[in-house]
Amino acid sequence: MFNAKKVEIEWGGQTLTLETGKVARQADGAVIATLGETVVLCAVTAAKTVKEGQDFFPLTVHYQEKFSASGRIPGGFFKRERGATERETLVSRLIDRPIRPLFPEGFYNEINCIAQVMSYDGENEPDLLAMIAASAAMTLSGVPFMGPIGAARVGYQNGEYILNPSDTQVAEGELDLMVAATHDAVMMVESEAKELSEDVMLGAVMFAHKASQDVINAIIKLAEQAAKEPWELKVQEDKAAVKATLKKLIGKDLEAAYKLTDKQQRQTAINAARTKAREGMADLKDSDPQAYLASLKLVKKLEADIVRTAILKTGRRIDGRDTTTVRPIESEVHFLPRAHGSALFTRGETQTIATTTLGTRDAEQMIDGLNGLSYQNFMLHYNFPPYSVGEVGRFGAPGRREVGHGKLAWRALHPVLPTKEEFPYTIRVTSDITESNGSSSMATVCGGSLAMMDAGVPLKRPVSGIAMGLILEGKDFAVLSDILGDEDHLGDMDFKVAGTSEGITALQMDIKISGITEEIMKVALKQAHEGRAHILAEMAKALGETRSELSAHAPRIETFTIDKSKIREVIGTGGKVIREIVAQTGAKVDIDDEGVIKVSSSDPSQIEAAIKWIKGLVEEAEVGKVYDGKVVNLVDFGAFVNFMGGKDGLVHVSEIKNERVEKVSDVLSEGQEVKVKVLEIDPRGKVRLSMRVVDQETGAELEDTRPAREPREGGDRGPRGPRAGGGDRDGGGRGDRGPRRDGGGRDGGGRDGGGRGPRRDGGDRGPRGEGGDRGPRNGGGNDANDDRGPAPEFAPAFLTETRD
Repeated sequence: MFNAKKVEIEWGGQTLTLETGKVARQADGAVIATLGETVVLCAVTAAKTVKEGQDFFPLTVHYQEKFSASGRIPGGFFKRERGATERETLVSRLIDRPIRPLFPEGFYNEINCIAQVMSYDGENEPDLLAMIAASAAMTLSGVPFMGPIGAARVGYQNGEYILNPSDTQVAEGELDLMVAATHDAVMMVESEAKELSEDVMLGAVMFAHKASQDVINAIIKLAEQAAKEPWELKVQEDKAAVKATLKKLIGKDLEAAYKLTDKQQRQTAINAARTKAREGMADLKDSDPQAYLASLKLVKKLEADIVRTAILKTGRRIDGRDTTTVRPIESEVHFLPRAHGSALFTRGETQTIATTTLGTRDAEQMIDGLNGLSYQNFMLHYNFPPYSVGEVGRFGAPGRREVGHGKLAWRALHPVLPTKEEFPYTIRVTSDITESNGSSSMATVCGGSLAMMDAGVPLKRPVSGIAMGLILEGKDFAVLSDILGDEDHLGDMDFKVAGTSEGITALQMDIKISGITEEIMKVALKQAHEGRAHILAEMAKALGETRSELSAHAPRIETFTIDKSKIREVIGTGGKVIREIVAQTGAKVDIDDEGVIKVSSSDPSQIEAAIKWIKGLVEEAEVGKVYDGKVVNLVDFGAFVNFMGGKDGLVHVSEIKNERVEKVSDVLSEGQEVKVKVLEIDPRGKVRLSMRVVDQETGAELEDTRPAREPREGGDRGPRGPRAGGGDRDGGGRGDRGPRRDGGGRDGGGRDGGGRGPRRDGGDRGPRGEGGDRGPRNGGGNDANDDRGPAPEFAPAFLTETRD
């Protein structure tokens, strides 16, 4: 029934399996990729015709994580997978970026690529496997894909590169880098690093490129067995004549436009040239619509030729800069008075307003994923309104581009953040792009760094970012520092580098050609290092180091630890106690399973009150120590005082004042604040307090001037006498016990005496020891069945009743 084909290779210490022909057979290409027990299915379908008027390549990649893959049911109200999560969006972009440049120019058939995680083992990440499965499915489908590509993840720990590291190795190591590559060159780089050098980062990229070759060979081997016939492409018509006509028509206009350094003036001139081209080619619009559209595409090609030639030949860029100069920078902090931290960062015609907001633990972002629930205390949100580029457009929820740019800035800043123990706040950074002309994501890194420093977040070091471009024609190339938007669109590479003065924290590369070499990457990294250093110096003019004090509007958080055995006393039954603390003090209280308590509020007095309350619940009272207290109840013999949050003690009427107090209510009232000294804590935990030995104004201890208590009348108690039958308590020792029941006395009398007599009606007990007989217990027998004497006068009635 199935014509399944399979290829297996040993890769990174595990078996990588690629299989086709068994699942999703109606798709143009479908591959199941397995690594360990992680399984990803990717299916590719392509439209056989082009939509009328289509003038771009409509490739759509969808990555989806099935909760069943890890044996989980989705949380929340809807118990099924819904819209793409942030992670799914990011992985979709990760797959799209290296694949898109490998389709021929002018191919406009719609392609749909869907990758679904079917099984997840918790160790082998499915995003890497999805890239490999997508590359294999594209290669098998027959579409004009100039692949395949391979992919690899690289970690770095103890000076060694690690292929496909586990989550633990990534967390403990210094690098998380993903690379996609063809046989000849690197196509895509995405990474987060802990301030690594350019040499280490370049080495990691080359290590990944080499490791990806095994994957490429496995895909080729599978394609030899199962690939479909390649599509026949229409031969592109000779465009030289049309291009020559356009150059004659608008060539000089475009050259003049690209000499204007102001973006708005330049854009106006370019649009005028494009309008002139449409009018000049209007004859084709009715006779040959496709040729008309093709001619308009050639206008952009003509623009690229003009810009690229000028840069390669003269080194002069669109705005007049050379290849290494960074645009003018202006930085300003505390731009927004009520924000916890804010910055206005402007570089040329790119600008962002970055803000930092500090929150408590309950503001953390909950993430429901294949690994279960997790919580993130650092968020960065990037917004790109249409007015930032002077356009009218959609304004609403963030798209894939916004999510991707925000995540890149997040990776750049994340390695320099303090730990939760060092800074127990939830941090949210927002970047609102107000102007854009190239590299707004790197402006977000710079603005975000300044905003957090302004808020008092103790970063290890400031972070700056720069975007590098590339113009490549044959063997000639030029690397451009701090690229403009047009240089990004008309160039061959967008290479973004972020980091501190000590090293790189994030690296991202996207290219529009079939790959770049190690030599180009070396030049780009060196130029980026110089640019980042310049930007850091400009940022330092606004704020060189983190502020020592938080904003007056930010919440304060105090952290302390209690014994884990005391947690339930703080929480109370059903959370009653902790809710009462929050309600009464106004502070937020958070406690974890290890006994770490975080108390937060923007009002320090509320924090102090909550901490005092909690410590009162868990601390033990200390004899001889003076405490502040509050009278909570008055009784005839004294007053109960709450003096340690949840602890009450008794101030006896004799301990209120040195002089006699006839009525407690004449001196004290409920709710009155008093100062008390702990006199005694009995074995049952009851506390005896005193007010009379404490100065009620200052809390200082006073000398106890009260005379010692007189001895009791009648003298001291003597030794205990015999019970009931042998003398009273004020007399001598115990009297002898009489016979116990019918069997007479215990043999030998005393407990250390001889054998016991019969217990009831003659039953014998063994001898107990030597000694005399016990005397009668209560003076004599009571009836035929009991030889005990009569019950004492104070005995309960049931003891005087006759036994049957």
